Amino acid sequence: MLEALLISLKLSLLTTLILLSVSIPISYLIAYRNLRGKEILEALLVLPILLPPTVLGFYLLYIFSPSSPLGKVISLFSFEALLVGSVIYSLPFGVFPVKDAFSGIDRRYIETAYVFGYSPLETFLKVILPLSSRGVFTATALVFAHTMGEFGVVLMIGGNIPGETRTLSIYIYDEVQALNYSEAHRASLLLLSVSLVALVLILLFRRRWQTEYT
Repeated sequence: MLEALLISLKLSLLTTLILLSVSIPISYLIAYRNLRGKEILEALLVLPILLPPTVLGFYLLYIFSPSSPLGKVISLFSFEALLVGSVIYSLPFGVFPVKDAFSGIDRRYIETAYVFGYSPLETFLKVILPLSSRGVFTATALVFAHTMGEFGVVLMIGGNIPGETRTLSIYIYDEVQALNYSEAHRASLLLLSVSLVALVLILLFRRRWQTEYT
């Protein structure tokens, strides 16, 4: 069980870090740039929420097939494939809270920064990002919790390899299938506790950040 927990934590942390680094620039472009086909882009970003995990996992099987370009680099049923699938599956939870936070900023703050000679990068780092901290931390919490509880996509493209792709959610499923309900109960409580503690820590850090920058 501990091994499965460590894999889940590793997957959740890496997915969260990758999605934050990707979601912030994507959200900035959607919120502040007049992009052609913006509606289509937003529809594609929200699609993983609407699709059943099995459908998304099915198409990811094609993407990681040995005959595909990506499949020649990343093998199916590996932790790397699991990570790519988790990033795609949790992408909406990383993008939309940040995008909404960016869009909600009063443009007068940004215009004032430009009047005082701030460059676009300085304006982003010193004005936009601090004012959007609630959205950034919300995205962090949602992505981490969502990844910790992933099952369908994880099982389809990662399989059930102990020490490699067997996450805690799959461990729970295995124990239920084996009618070992006491172990499944302990693992479920562990998953619930870890997710809850992580969410509380993120929200506390968000409150401290907002106190310092407001």
